[in-house]
Amino acid sequence: MNKIEFSNKVVQEVSALNNYARYFTRDVENASDLVQDTMLKAFSYYDKFKAGTNLQAWLHTILKNTFINYYRRKVKTNSFIVKTDTISSSDLYKSALRNDAEGKFVMNDIEHALSRLSDEYYQPFTMYYEGYKYHEIAEQFEMPIGTVKTRIHVARQQLKKRLKPYAKGK
Repeated sequence: MNKIEFSNKVVQEVSALNNYARYFTRDVENASDLVQDTMLKAFSYYDKFKAGTNLQAWLHTILKNTFINYYRRKVKTNSFIVKTDTISSSDLYKSALRNDAEGKFVMNDIEHALSRLSDEYYQPFTMYYEGYKYHEIAEQFEMPIGTVKTRIHVARQQLKKRLKPYAKGK
């Protein structure tokens, strides 16, 4: 299939993509942006599409992954710490209801275990954890996908070993 045929078929799917995007975003404008991002990725990765496969399913997968990656980035961006000189009564109330000390210890242990990974394992693992696909990580580091999978697997094994006290029932 040449690029013109591919483009025509992709454009025919816009209506279905809009409906699918509205399912995720619950907003017409955000859905439109999501569809535009999906179309851009579809055209960028035209060479990755295999003729004879289900184009609609391929496009829906791109849309869903784009939404998930956007959501993860948004959550990460929106989670910042605000420091103020005064503590409101509602903050004191929340603090009194919930003690996060145990969670902080766990997070410190996880961060420490991650920091002990060598860069060759840490970088691919954190990218994978952030939602990048194997092929995107492979392109980033210019290495085979098999090597990426191996490094992520080794990183998981090392983290499991270092965080063994937190394993349930083991």
